[in-house]
Amino acid sequence: MTIRSVVRGVGHYLPERVVENAEFEKTLDTTDEWIRGRTGIERRHIAAEGEYTSDLAIKAAEAALEDANMSVDQIDAIVVATSTPDSTFPSVATMVQAGLGSTTGFAYDVQAVCAGFIFALTNANGLILSGQAERVLVIGAETFSRIMDWTDRGTCVLFGDGAGALVLEAAEGTGTANDRGILSSDLHSDGRYKDLLYVDGGVSTTGTAGHLRMQGNAVFKHAVTKLAETAHKALDKAGLTGENVDWIVPHQANLRIISATAERMQLPMDRVIVTVQDHGNTSAASIPLALSVGKQRGQIKEGQVLVTEAIGGGLAWGSVVLRW
Repeated sequence: MTIRSVVRGVGHYLPERVVENAEFEKTLDTTDEWIRGRTGIERRHIAAEGEYTSDLAIKAAEAALEDANMSVDQIDAIVVATSTPDSTFPSVATMVQAGLGSTTGFAYDVQAVCAGFIFALTNANGLILSGQAERVLVIGAETFSRIMDWTDRGTCVLFGDGAGALVLEAAEGTGTANDRGILSSDLHSDGRYKDLLYVDGGVSTTGTAGHLRMQGNAVFKHAVTKLAETAHKALDKAGLTGENVDWIVPHQANLRIISATAERMQLPMDRVIVTVQDHGNTSAASIPLALSVGKQRGQIKEGQVLVTEAIGGGLAWGSVVLRW
């Protein structure tokens, strides 16, 4: 008997405030046309004052639990991927646990920036395969608006706030690629590239939250190469090829990166879930958010093969192959 981690429910939450590209024209030397042309982004959601990462995560979790027709009492563990926690500690995950009214199980955060959800999903899968948990709530949640330098047009127009969540449950499988659930994962990191994408603050350095800094062109080059490579590795591990893929659900950072990665994988854009135009880059939230939107649109259906991939600061990158 093979145990698989099967997706039972998915949900997301976006703050009410929507910021269109045109708003940046008032304060920056930029235009809606420039932002769209360079990134594919048209708008993004920004958290309200007093609205924190844990608030977004709780609402996304509630939506995922409702979609799974489960109560929080059935959840054994909560894993939250975030780089913008409410506090240095405790973890956002424990705040979500309390917010959902759970007093059992365990909860913790994972930090791998934009690749965070891939790392969290792989981690949650390990909990299930090891027998540590039967049902895991996996969440990606970010308030990147809190670490933006609003005078830096190269970064502040790219990011938005949001959260996405899914419920994983242990299920019996055959051990073949025909099983539902997570079929393989592939993780990487290389700290030599930390200066390409980082925050210039921290607890043990400046004692401040700092601002996000990025060398966009360098990150772009790494992203296109590394995302296609990790996706192919994960497919190989699962015993599948690009021909078996129904949907690529990529990290929603930049439409040009998404398009270039799909081209390297020799897959057309009509097999890619794209939400970046409406949400911008929501870091660790972008993949679960896209999964939830893709299901709502009627694109993602049970039995389909999905490849999710992401790259973020570290550099850290990876992919997961799953059958929905």
